[in-house]
Amino acid sequence: MTPQMLVYDDFDQRGQARWMSYVMHFHRVDYRSPVINTDRLGFRLSHGADDHASAGGKPADGPIRLLAGSSMAMGIGATCDQATLASRLWTTHAPALPWLNFAGRSHSSAQELLLFLFYRHLLPPVEEIVIVSGLNNLALARLPAAQRGDDGAFFNCGDFFGQMDKLKSQYRTHPFGSGASPTGGDEPVRPLEVRIADAAALTVRHLESWQQLAAATDTRITFVLQPLATWVRETAAPQEKRLFDELDKISNFWELFGDIATRDSARRYAELLQLGCEKIDVRFLDINPLLATSVKDDSWLFVNRAHMTDHGLDLVARMLAEQLNFSS
Repeated sequence: MTPQMLVYDDFDQRGQARWMSYVMHFHRVDYRSPVINTDRLGFRLSHGADDHASAGGKPADGPIRLLAGSSMAMGIGATCDQATLASRLWTTHAPALPWLNFAGRSHSSAQELLLFLFYRHLLPPVEEIVIVSGLNNLALARLPAAQRGDDGAFFNCGDFFGQMDKLKSQYRTHPFGSGASPTGGDEPVRPLEVRIADAAALTVRHLESWQQLAAATDTRITFVLQPLATWVRETAAPQEKRLFDELDKISNFWELFGDIATRDSARRYAELLQLGCEKIDVRFLDINPLLATSVKDDSWLFVNRAHMTDHGLDLVARMLAEQLNFSS
């Protein structure tokens, strides 16, 4: 049903991961396939009606619009580069300016911000920045305090801290070691309300830094709470149910993320994000209720609970253009 996901599996091989200073992990560089292609830095190519561009590849004439965020924004699930959010906006729904794909797979809000900080010098003038994200911060909020630190956890941080602990153990001289592991051991998962509040506060804190970086050039920032299948509707479309049932045989989604996957959790999270964004003058949009009221029950939107089909991505691109007045 979703053969393109085999390509994404190859693209995301842990043994081929690109480890970067500070950002930690980013995409494989110069990756080529019929499904996904990246430039010399790992940014995914985006396409307009008769052109293509990327931050580290073929430059786009400014001013431009930037599509940032995590894997949904990057386009995991799309059958080709032309079907991603950035490409659908550039090609059809908001074609007045080029859209560059500046999103990173599995990135937290801290990594999204650092990516912009490190590579903004490569960009032409940016008129708008739309950040489609939010799920990862909430998912990562369940990790132990030692892994979250001051700026939030990141995916695969267990590998990082485990290796760092091994390295430090080489220099310890105390005969009884240094005590508990920094990975958090059996620390209990915090209550849901605490995790929702912390994830929202961390996201808003990093959005304020985006806002300050962009203020000098009058670039407008919009944060969009990304869609999740269970945030959009309680009953999956027939194709989605087949896929989700199959994925549940090989994953522990409900054990890890069941409490944050409810529509009530999404509502509470969105309310806190909206309040925070209003305080720092960042536009906010929750795309989930818009999708819920705009699609039929049998509309196939998701390839897994966090990533969308070409049809789903096109719907979100159209809604972004309409809701954020990008139709021109």
